[in-house]
Amino acid sequence: MPIYEYISDDPEKGCRICKRGFELRRPVDRAPLEKCPLCRNRVKKVISRVNTPKVAKPLSVADAKSAGFTVLEKRDQGVYEKL
Repeated sequence: MPIYEYISDDPEKGCRICKRGFELRRPVDRAPLEKCPLCRNRVKKVISRVNTPKVAKPLSVADAKSAGFTVLEKRDQGVYEKL
């Protein structure tokens, strides 16, 4: 189940939870939450950042071979040689 983030539409009227924002696990097929579960104030769904891994450096031929990949090098038009 994905985690959705919500925050109060009007921070002046919200409770201490929805003023700061909160996370909620909900099934994908359910409609977005419209009211805070605690104070029943209107909330909106926040678009959050996506966590993606960062690759520090490209893999070397030795790294690729140790990972189990076959490394090929192009020699001519349509001809490849295994390293």
